Amino acid sequence: MAKIPSPCVDVCKYKRQGHCIACSMTKAQKSLFKELKKPKHQQAYIDMLVLQQERLGKFDHWHDAYAKKCRKKGVKNPLAKM
Repeated sequence: MAKIPSPCVDVCKYKRQGHCIACSMTKAQKSLFKELKKPKHQQAYIDMLVLQQERLGKFDHWHDAYAKKCRKKGVKNPLAKM
């Protein structure tokens, strides 16, 4: 199975109470994703991030940006199941 790309979409501006304006991750969360090695853990992290985005609001554009990143890397979009 191909590695799931990081949810980061290379904007990295932490202006929403420490959350990135693009992906909703905090700096600590971004570091945590890099430590996850198993695809099932990476998928669970993506699922958690989607719920976090829904709770925080205003992250609808991230889904399209992340899908584009997955296509560019040639991997299946882990959001496709949602």
